[in-house]
Amino acid sequence: MDGVRERTGLRKVESRASITEADDLDLSRLLQRPRLKLERKRSFDERSLSDHAAAGSLRPVDSYESMLSLGAMRSVLDTPTSSAHNSFEPHPMVAEAWDALRRSIVLFRGHPVGTIAAYDHASEEVLNYDQVFVRDFVPSALAFLMNGEPDIVKNFLLKTLQLQGWEKKIDRFKLGEGVMPASFKVSHDPIRKTDNLTADFGESAIGRVAPVDSGFWWIILLRAYTKSTGDSTLAESPECQRGMRLILALCLSEGFDTFPTLLCADGCSMIDRRMGIYGYPIEIQALFFMALRCALSMLRQDAEGKEFIARIVKRLHALSYHIRSYFWIDFQQLNDIYRYKTEEYSHTAVNKFNVIPDSIPDWIFDFMPARGGYFIGNVSPARMDFRWFALGNCVAILSSLATPEQSVAIMDLLEERWDQLLGEMPLKIAYPALESREWQIVTGCDPKNTRWSYHNGGTWPVLLWLFTAACIKTGRPQIARRAIDLAENRLSKDGWPEYYDGKLGRYIGKQARKFQTWSIAGYLVAKMMLEDPSHLGMISLEEDKAMKPPIKRSASWTI
Repeated sequence: MDGVRERTGLRKVESRASITEADDLDLSRLLQRPRLKLERKRSFDERSLSDHAAAGSLRPVDSYESMLSLGAMRSVLDTPTSSAHNSFEPHPMVAEAWDALRRSIVLFRGHPVGTIAAYDHASEEVLNYDQVFVRDFVPSALAFLMNGEPDIVKNFLLKTLQLQGWEKKIDRFKLGEGVMPASFKVSHDPIRKTDNLTADFGESAIGRVAPVDSGFWWIILLRAYTKSTGDSTLAESPECQRGMRLILALCLSEGFDTFPTLLCADGCSMIDRRMGIYGYPIEIQALFFMALRCALSMLRQDAEGKEFIARIVKRLHALSYHIRSYFWIDFQQLNDIYRYKTEEYSHTAVNKFNVIPDSIPDWIFDFMPARGGYFIGNVSPARMDFRWFALGNCVAILSSLATPEQSVAIMDLLEERWDQLLGEMPLKIAYPALESREWQIVTGCDPKNTRWSYHNGGTWPVLLWLFTAACIKTGRPQIARRAIDLAENRLSKDGWPEYYDGKLGRYIGKQARKFQTWSIAGYLVAKMMLEDPSHLGMISLEEDKAMKPPIKRSASWTI
């Protein structure tokens, strides 16, 4: 999210375009459509994949609300819609965080449509931190939903949906119709007294990479809105149905791939700079899996919807098997890979990607505990990226891409390696850092991604909400409390920085923006989920028994 200058509000055939009053005609009627006040129900995500494939028959499954609900208890945080029956005194940071979050709200023609990335008055260069980023807005949206303020989320979903429909070009190449923007900016014309939107689909980003994760986050957020409000009219509208189908068409298209995972370029997600995640990064695969399951719960059972539902069901089975089997690493699996044979040509090969054991990095032998495991960063022919990536593993737990046993093992690893992965400020985005010659080759000598900084082993407070959600789902809320306590020691005093540097996350990042909105929102969401775990249902999916667990593979022993 850096290196982008302010852009004009003129509409062009390229993706740098502005919304005029005429563009808002279709969506204005959606904004005015009355929202149904419904009781929370089990959503379609609680139907198994086999049920969807079998002529629309359904099976009821207890939802997270029924499993985790603490009754009708509202958030006891110090917010305008707080409950009167507080169980404890809210932390002083809570009110401060809400004030800061509300200052970041962006209005478009008088309506809130999102939150800017950072509200840092001390910074001389605005760059693109005054824009609304799709991925950055997710924790803000969840905070507003948990606080009973869904309108800003609905406006955001509709506005980004409209941006999706624009023609998108980078140089002379046209992007896919379903690509969602990385961000948009609201510009006010004081002379004409009008507001205009400009969108960035990757043509202004570092490396000119389109945001693969934006579409997935949009689907996940649409499902969260539906679960929180009980209002299914938005998701069922023709506009949202078409938007989901366009995103899915991009991901489910057939090609030369022999794997069910998505092939991606470097810099296509939260890690938006060159960090060696090209190929099949776990963050994208976990978000892809979760978005598919969320879409499965919201697609209508009409002719077009049924076609996509059938394709999603097939992809989910293949994707879950592939990632659970080949991305998973624990002590036993590491030992098996260490003893792999190579050059196995038969279909019975165990070392299916022909990974050379000598390519295993030295650090992982000491890092891997006897108890615990995780999904590694990347798997492709002759390559395994053994780095830990927090977002991918947390989303794997929340989406039930990880089996219950794997979810427990991931949490075991976090406890066993607390100093390395959480340290003095949660949470490491990636571990370990690339250093020396490896840093030069992989990052291209990136001065922002030096060792233990930014995406290269830096600590990102926004990840606190994902970590807390994973802790609650796996029955370890006390671990989340410990992490939140660490954050409360410094976050406010340090001015809500974007990230921290150092092995333990002790130092404010050398280029970190202050009053980073998703650092603020991530803290609020973590607090609200911890005090009322029923909120977890918005962003968590139960295990689907129809997706078979991975087949145990025998070790490829060297005889």
